[in-house]
Amino acid sequence: MQQDSQQEPLWTKSFLSITVCSFLLFLNLQMLLSSFPAYVQNDLHAGNVAVSLVTSVFALTAIAARFMTAALMKRMSKDYLLMAGLLLAAVTTLLYPVAHTVGSLLIMRIGYGVGFGMASTILPTLVSQLIPARRMGEGIGYFGLSTSLAMSIGPMIGMNMMSGFGFGTLASVGTAVVLLILPILIVSRIVRIKGNARPISMTAAAVSRAADETGFNHKLWLPALLNVMLSITYSGLLSFIVLFGEFAGLKQVGMFFLFNAITIVIIRPISGRLFDRNGPAAVLIPAGLSVAASMLLLSYTHTMSMLIAAALLYGLGFGAIQPTLQAWMLRTSSKEQYGAANSMFYNSTDFGVAVGALLLGAIASMTDYASMYRYSAGVMVLFVILFLIIYASTGTSKLRNNGITE
Repeated sequence: MQQDSQQEPLWTKSFLSITVCSFLLFLNLQMLLSSFPAYVQNDLHAGNVAVSLVTSVFALTAIAARFMTAALMKRMSKDYLLMAGLLLAAVTTLLYPVAHTVGSLLIMRIGYGVGFGMASTILPTLVSQLIPARRMGEGIGYFGLSTSLAMSIGPMIGMNMMSGFGFGTLASVGTAVVLLILPILIVSRIVRIKGNARPISMTAAAVSRAADETGFNHKLWLPALLNVMLSITYSGLLSFIVLFGEFAGLKQVGMFFLFNAITIVIIRPISGRLFDRNGPAAVLIPAGLSVAASMLLLSYTHTMSMLIAAALLYGLGFGAIQPTLQAWMLRTSSKEQYGAANSMFYNSTDFGVAVGALLLGAIASMTDYASMYRYSAGVMVLFVILFLIIYASTGTSKLRNNGITE
């Protein structure tokens, strides 16, 4: 296996190119997603339910689009599907300011969900084929930095841009970010305009076919469920932290995402190597407690120092958990099932965001934003308890080497 890792180095041109493209795709998503709550409430004069729908409708549409993409990849060129998804995401982003009612905005969100779902299915499937099996945790850790960094700095950029220049300018910049992906893919020869057959494209198609032939991998359920629970907490930040800032009297609440990004960058590579050596338990238990502590501290926050402390704790936990869960799902799958594993990982993320937006929005309406974040802390306590129950029933050695497929 060591020889295979040397023959297949991690830091290839294709790996770097796909990682940058993934960062830009999720940056577009996060820049706009964090600003929708204020836009919907202030410009469209809607309430918490409408704010929740803007987030959940997109997430549910993206889930459906991933299933559709998996089926289409068997019959159509991956290159065309990826380009179509990116262009659809760009066009709908550009048209957001034209939607002057909640209904028309939801239509735009459905279109964006389809485009984003298509692109976010193909990119991670391609990159997982480039990572040596024994370095999966490390490789996904570095690739996942693209997503985590976008999730950390995107909301801050979006909120500051909307505050300074308005939602229209923010949508235009978001469109440019997506369109920048296209020349990167073409120049790096990840895709070809004419759709010529290439080994990496054939591999992606083979993944989809083989996943259908080998059936569903039931070992994916636990990490997928844990990812749903983590994503519920993140949904509460995306959908309501701006409104919580107004509630708590914090004018620079967007700084949460900046300091969150700092610890994510630090912990991502470390957690990946720790997972490769010791399995998921060594990462998920302390990281889950870190997220729970962050949510609890945030619920009592009324000063900037408390906000920064909560952000650092959240970054440590979130930045360690997310790549560990994705790598765990890939390590318990054969290479032929990587496409299905990646699809389930991202679908569980979007499902958690959708459920979280609706559930936490309802809690906020019945109580307040501080209480809502305390419920989020409770979700992460359940996260740790659930994992510990499975850990105790399965056994240390099985979880340490959980289903590694040679």
